[in-house]
Amino acid sequence: MLNINEITIDKLVVHHIGSKTDEEGVMFSKHPLVLDDERTRELLMNYLLTPFKAGEYYHLTHESDINLNNVYAMATTIFDDPGSFLDQSVNLATHLYEQSVHPKIKIGEFYVVYFNNCVIEGEVVDALGLFKSESKDTFLKVSGNGDGFEITYDAGINVNKLDKGCMIFNFEREKGFLLSIVDTINKSAEAQYWRDNFLSIKPRKDEYHQTKSYLDMCKTFVLEQVPKEFDVSKADQADFLNKSATYFKKNDEFEFNEFATQVIKQPEVLESFKVYKNQYQAENDVEINDEFVISEAAVKKQSKVFKSVIKLDKNFHIYVHGNSEYIVKGFDEKTGMHYYQLFFKQED
Repeated sequence: MLNINEITIDKLVVHHIGSKTDEEGVMFSKHPLVLDDERTRELLMNYLLTPFKAGEYYHLTHESDINLNNVYAMATTIFDDPGSFLDQSVNLATHLYEQSVHPKIKIGEFYVVYFNNCVIEGEVVDALGLFKSESKDTFLKVSGNGDGFEITYDAGINVNKLDKGCMIFNFEREKGFLLSIVDTINKSAEAQYWRDNFLSIKPRKDEYHQTKSYLDMCKTFVLEQVPKEFDVSKADQADFLNKSATYFKKNDEFEFNEFATQVIKQPEVLESFKVYKNQYQAENDVEINDEFVISEAAVKKQSKVFKSVIKLDKNFHIYVHGNSEYIVKGFDEKTGMHYYQLFFKQED
C-alpha cells in the first residue's frame, strides 16, 4: 500500500465515460472539483489510494517510440505544465472512451487527479492518478421522521472497492514513467482494455517481476509441461511446487545452478526446463535472468496461488506440504478405481 499520510490532492476533475457501443460519448466537467469538506477528502483519498500495493511496478510502453503512447504524452504535458491539467484530462477521458470498444465494458466516472508529495524509492515526486469507478452498490438509509424511522435506498460507490486505478509517478520518465495499477476485474477479455489498450504497459524490470515471472514459469512448467514429457504423479508435481516455493522463501537471491541442484535435480527434467524457459520468455515477452534478488513481496503474493493440491473427483482434496515419498498411488482392480496411501506418524 502507498504511504498516503503525506500525499495531498492538488487538482481533481471527474468526467463520465458513456458506452462506446451505444455511442453515448463522454460528459466532460468544465472545471476541477473543490474539496472543502475534510471528511469527504479523507474518504476519497482512502478510496483512491489504499488499494495500491507497494513493489509491483510497470512502465508505459510503445512498440516504436514511447512518445507515441497517448497516456505518456498527456502525462508528460501535465507534469511539465500543470496549468494544462484540465485540457489534458479531457484528452485522457476521450482516449479512454475510444478504447472502450468491448460491449461489456461498463460506463462510469473517470477521475483524473494530480497528487503532490509521493515518496518513491526515497524521492519525493508528483503523480498523476487515473481512476474509473464502474460498479455501483445499493445502500439502505435509515432516518428518523419524528414518530419513528423510515428506510429508503440509494445507489452509490463503495469506498472500499476501487474498480480500476493507475498512479503515474513523475519518476523514471525516460523509461516510460513508473506506474502502479489496480484492476479488480482484470481476468476477462473486456477488462484488458485498461491495461493494454488505454495505458499500454509492461512490467518494470526489477526483482519483483523477476521473482513473479520465475514462480509463474515454475508453476506452468510443473502443471502443464512436465506431464506431457514424463510419467509423474500429482504427488510428484506437488512436491516440485513445494520445493520451488521453499527455495524462494528461504533465499534472498536466486541462482539458477543452485535452484537446479536443490529443486529440479534430474538431468532430463533440467533440460526440459531450460527449453521451456526460453519458450516461456518468448511467448510472454519477458526476460528472466539466471541470477536476481528475490522479492519477498512477490513471494508472499504468489504463495496465495502457489498451492500444492491433489483434487480427487469431487470428494477429496489432498494438500501436500512436503515429503511426497509418504504418498503412494495405486489401482484397485476390484473397484476399478485409483487410490492414494498416506503415511504419517501422528494425527493432529
